[in-house]
Amino acid sequence: MKLLAFILLCLFIALNEAKVYEKCELARILKEKQMDVSSGYSLDNWVCLAYYESRFDSKAVGPPNWDGSRDYGIFQINSRYWCDNGEGQTANGCHTSCSAFTTDDITNDITCAKRIVKDPNGISAWVAWVNYCQGRDLSGWTKDCSL
Repeated sequence: MKLLAFILLCLFIALNEAKVYEKCELARILKEKQMDVSSGYSLDNWVCLAYYESRFDSKAVGPPNWDGSRDYGIFQINSRYWCDNGEGQTANGCHTSCSAFTTDDITNDITCAKRIVKDPNGISAWVAWVNYCQGRDLSGWTKDCSL
C-alpha cells in the first residue's frame, strides 16, 4: 500500500512539472500557429520575449506586481488586463482564466499574445521585450532551428 501511495505521489508530481520548451521547439510551435504572420512581429521577437519573460517555462507565474496583479505562462500575461486569476479587478481582455496560461498547451497563450499586440503598445507591452529584445539583432534566436 505504501508503495502504491509513493508511485501515485511521484505520478502526481511528474504531471504537475512545468513544460520548459527548447528554443527551437517553441519557435516551431509559434511558426505552426502563424505567430509571425498574424501578429506582425517576427518569430525571433517572440522567442526572445518568451526567453526573457519565462525562460520558456509554460507554467511560470510571476511574483505579485506593484498593483497586486501577477503574470502567467510562457509570455507572462498580466492578470490586471488580460486574464482572470480571481484575485482582484481585471479587464480580462482575453476572456480567460489565468490558469489557462500555465498549462503545457500554449495555444491560449499564443491567442492572447496576438490580441495584446493589437493594442497601441504592440509588443512593447512586454517590458522584457523592451529591455532585452528591442533594437537588437535577434536573428540568432531562430537561426539554427530549420524553420
